[in-house]
Amino acid sequence: MHKITPMVRSPYFVVTLVSLLCITLFSLGLDDALAYRRDNILEGQWWRLLSGNFLHTNFWHLAMNLAGLWVIVLLFEQHYSAKSLTLLIITLGLTQGLALLIFFPNTLGYVGLSGLLHGLFVYGAVLDISKGLKTGYLLTLGVILKVIYEQTFGASQEVTSLIGARVATEAHLIGVVSGFICLACLYGFNLVKSNR
Repeated sequence: MHKITPMVRSPYFVVTLVSLLCITLFSLGLDDALAYRRDNILEGQWWRLLSGNFLHTNFWHLAMNLAGLWVIVLLFEQHYSAKSLTLLIITLGLTQGLALLIFFPNTLGYVGLSGLLHGLFVYGAVLDISKGLKTGYLLTLGVILKVIYEQTFGASQEVTSLIGARVATEAHLIGVVSGFICLACLYGFNLVKSNR
């Protein structure tokens, strides 16, 4: 029992569960029921705001997103517990869906973890800065410049061809903004807690 508890509290437990969820959904081909589709959401299928994040267009899309998830947690594991990572994934996923719905009416469909991953990356990089790690500045600046480049020039043709779909660069923008919002909430919560 004592050996199981630390494993369940590990962020790697959450990453393993998310990976298994994505692989299972990909294998079952549940896009029709779970993908982010604007028209279906407006008809009341609200679960699609979150569930679309865990679906993928093809094997390469799935593999790239899961590799990204594992790398991000390896880079920033000191900032995540199983509980905080779970809360962050759900929050970033829902924010992704809601922001697409509200601010990007021309985005009719979306699947993939990439927007959520951008949020996780920013969250970890800025917490690195708060811990005195100078690499956090480079990582934060790097992801911001990447998103600015994508908003200006679009995604690379190679990635578009590989995943067999348009890269939703607006999702990457939402992810970065959402990551900063989550950080602001964390700092606000800690400030209120310390003043009690």
